[in-house]
Parts: sequence; C-alpha cells; structure tokens
Amino acid sequence: MKENMVASFKEKYWKYSLIAIIIFLGIIIFREFSPFFSGLLGAFTIYVLVRKQMFYLTEKKKIKKIYAVLIILIEVILCIIVPTFLLIWLLLGRLKEFDIHPAALFQTVQNFVDLIHSKTDYDLLSQSNVTNLTGYLSDMLQTVLGQVSSFVINSVVLLFILYFMLMSNRQMESYVYELLPFDEKNKRNVITEIKRMVTSNAIGIPLLAVIQGAVATIGYIIFDVPTPYLFGVLTCFATIIPVIGTAMVWFPLAVFLALSGNWFGAIGLAIYSLVIISNVDNLIRFLLQKKLADTHPLITVFGVLIGLTLFGFWGVIFGPLLLSMFFLLIRIFKAKYLESKDEFLETD
Repeated sequence: MKENMVASFKEKYWKYSLIAIIIFLGIIIFREFSPFFSGLLGAFTIYVLVRKQMFYLTEKKKIKKIYAVLIILIEVILCIIVPTFLLIWLLLGRLKEFDIHPAALFQTVQNFVDLIHSKTDYDLLSQSNVTNLTGYLSDMLQTVLGQVSSFVINSVVLLFILYFMLMSNRQMESYVYELLPFDEKNKRNVITEIKRMVTSNAIGIPLLAVIQGAVATIGYIIFDVPTPYLFGVLTCFATIIPVIGTAMVWFPLAVFLALSGNWFGAIGLAIYSLVIISNVDNLIRFLLQKKLADTHPLITVFGVLIGLTLFGFWGVIFGPLLLSMFFLLIRIFKAKYLESKDEFLETD
C-alpha cells in the first residue's frame, strides 16, 4: 500500500513537473518569437487554404512533395506577397507626391481656428496642441515604417514556416489532432470550425475590401476628391475595422473639402458615405460572413476588434476565430459535463 502511494506520488510529481517545464519554456519561446507571430499566423492561414491543393498534387497527380511545395510557394509569392508589397510601396509613394496646396489650406485652417477661438475662446493652435500633434505625426510615421519592415521580415518567416508545414502535412495534422483534449466527435467539430472560420475570413475580407474600395472610389470621383484612387485603396485597408473603418477615410476627406471651400463636395460626400458606403460595408460584411461561415454578426464585429489588438493585421481572421472557439468550447463543456445526455452538434 505504501509502495503504491509512493509510486503514485512520483507519477504525479513527474507529470506536473513536466507540465510546468513545458509551460515555462513555452512562455519564453512565445515572448522571444512574438515579433514573428504575424508570419506564423499567415503561414497557418495559407496552409488551411492550400492544403487540399497540396494533397491533390502529391496524392492524385503523384508529383514529388518538394516540387509540389515549390509550386505552392511560388503561387503564394506571386499572388499574395508581391502584390501586397507593391501595393504598399505604391501607396507610400503616392502619399509622398500628394499635393494639398499648403498655402491655401493653411489659410482656411487659420480661418477655422480663428472662428473657434472667437466663439469658445479656445486656441486650437496653442503651443501644447501643436507639440502634441507633432508627436502624434512622428509616432505615426515611425509606426508606418516599422510596419513595412515588419511585413518584409514576416513574409520571409511565413514562407519558411509554410514550407515545413507543407512538407510534413499529414504527419503534422495527425500530431496536432492527437494533442487536442477532446473525444473524437468534438475533435472533428473543433477542426471543422477552425477550417470554416479561417477560410471564410481569408476569402471574405479581401473580397469585401475590393468591393468597398470600388464603391468608395466612385463617390470620391463624383465629389471631386483629390487623387480618388489613392483614397479608394486606403478605404480598402480601412474595411479591416468593422462598422467605423471606412469613416476613418471619408470623414477626414469631407472635412478637407469643407476647409478647401468645396461645401457641395463635402456635404455630398458625407451623405454618400453615410447612406451608401457605410451601409454597403455593413451589408456586404454580414452577407459574406453568413454565406461563407454562417457566423453571427456580433462575433465578426467584436472578433475583429479583439483580434486587431491581439494579433495585428491577422486579427481580422483570428479574432472571430477566437470568439467562435470560445463559444464552441462552452458548448462542448455544457454538452459533456452539464447535460444529462452526451450530445453535441453534428459535424458538418
């Protein structure tokens, strides 16, 4: 009896010590790897999208694995990384060439500041405000440059990780599948939910951005916004943030038109944006999510807001996935431990 107790104590000691060491080392690795986390998330996203193509090339077409991997990596470089990098590069170039007629603009801004000062006795161009604005602009510029550098580095990390994920596809999936702490039915549900959410957001969000940018560009052309195509591209990026994302572009443009004396364009753009751009944004976003993954709109909206804080750009995919997994795990727990019958959602 005593020997059994000693053996049981040793087994528990070994077990929990091993868990503690794994958690400790995992925290260290995660902290040191955090600058490259975007590359890891990007590799995972693309793997989910191309895994069936990999199986088709290697198992049906009998192409050697290394050649199949190279084909897919070339596709990723040509179809995703190079266009994205060129778009960012051209966008930054256009911003540097953007002519805002500073003399005329400064005069209209000065008139606006004088009007505010006469009505409220508040100086918008006080020394403290100017100092704070300069600091914000400097921080914004550093952030943009840092993001461009991070994009290049994480693109290399993405390709590196994706290469090994594709090379060990079946073995990697089996290994991860065995580690999931669920029974077979719930494992299938979790895997199905992950694939569905990742695919939905990876396809739906770029499609939404293109549609939304096209609709916004039409309005920018109609109401005589300078360089409308540039701001159309910016609107594409702004759609990442749900509900208010496009307003981060069209609202400053409307203010700019008003300050420039183009009140017709300012009012017209504001009405067009509120009635058409914002509603098209919300409508298309929810329709795409409903069509591709049958996701509740609140999960999409709050998931993106949470995800952008946690994961950066890839949060538009993994934020909604995080919320969906949270509620899925609650349903698993409820069905497994709180209900009298062991039943759960059928696998799609």
